[in-house]
Amino acid sequence: MAFKKIVPALKEVMVDHNIVEANEFQKKVIPKIKSGADVFGVGVDGVGKTTTILISVLQKLAFQAQGDNPRVLIFVEDKKAALELENQFKKWIVKTDIRVYSVVEEHHIYNQKDLIYAGMDIVIATPNRLSKLYFQNGINLNELQMIVVEDANFLNKTNFLTDIDRISQSFKRMQHVVFATHIDAK
Repeated sequence: MAFKKIVPALKEVMVDHNIVEANEFQKKVIPKIKSGADVFGVGVDGVGKTTTILISVLQKLAFQAQGDNPRVLIFVEDKKAALELENQFKKWIVKTDIRVYSVVEEHHIYNQKDLIYAGMDIVIATPNRLSKLYFQNGINLNELQMIVVEDANFLNKTNFLTDIDRISQSFKRMQHVVFATHIDAK
């Protein structure tokens, strides 16, 4: 199945990255995400979860920058995961004005506030750092449309779920997309 109803500029980038047909995981998940439904997707490593995030987020943003406040917030486990995902996005948005930035504990929080305030479309963050930014009024999430958790399995190891939940519950309606490699039966 070829990808349907994808923003033409995004489709061109997908072709540049040799993505012309949806795999089985994407066939099941992307239409649900595009419809605006909340999604919990489970798939083994290598099934295409990260590519699905890239496609879904960029489609949600209509593959263009808008305003000053983040419209998509992506939670990741740590600095390494944040920077890897940010680099993946940067490869896809080279010819656009979409702004993406990672906020992690290892960087100075006041510098992060300033960079986000200047305008950001996608913020990739560890739950702890985003929570600190949010509750110090360092990030305006009033235009948030989507919250994504890249690999929810890390939430079992920490109290990050509380941080994500508090932020998520602060807003009336937005889409939630959560991916994991397995479901823990605990």
